[in-house]
Amino acid sequence: VQLVESGGGLVHPGGSLRLSCTASGLSFSTTYMTWVRQLPGKPLLEWVATINTDGSETTYADSVKGRFTISRDNAANTLYLQMNSLKTEDTALYYCNNPQTRTRGQGTQVTVSS
Repeated sequence: VQLVESGGGLVHPGGSLRLSCTASGLSFSTTYMTWVRQLPGKPLLEWVATINTDGSETTYADSVKGRFTISRDNAANTLYLQMNSLKTEDTALYYCNNPQTRTRGQGTQVTVSS
C-alpha cells in the first residue's frame, strides 16, 4: 500500500489550499479514508476528517468544520482535502491515512503565515 500526498505549501491567513493523496496497492473504493495532521512540536497526530467509501458521508474535527472539505475520486484512486479560510493554527504536516491497513503517506507540509 502506498499513499502519496501533495499540494501543501505556504499560504497567508484566510487563504486556501487543496491537498491530494494518490493511493495504490489497495482497493481504494472499498475503504474509508482519513486526513490527519501533526502540529508543530506535538508528537501525536490529530484527526482532521473522515470519508466513507463512496463519499456520501463525511465527518470533521470541530477545529476545521465549515472550513475544510474532504472528498474522493474513486476512479482516480485519489483523496482530497480542500482547505479554506486557513488559520495560523492549521500549520501542520498533513497525512492521508487508511485506517484499514494502518497506512499513511509521507505527509505534505502546510504553513499558514503572514
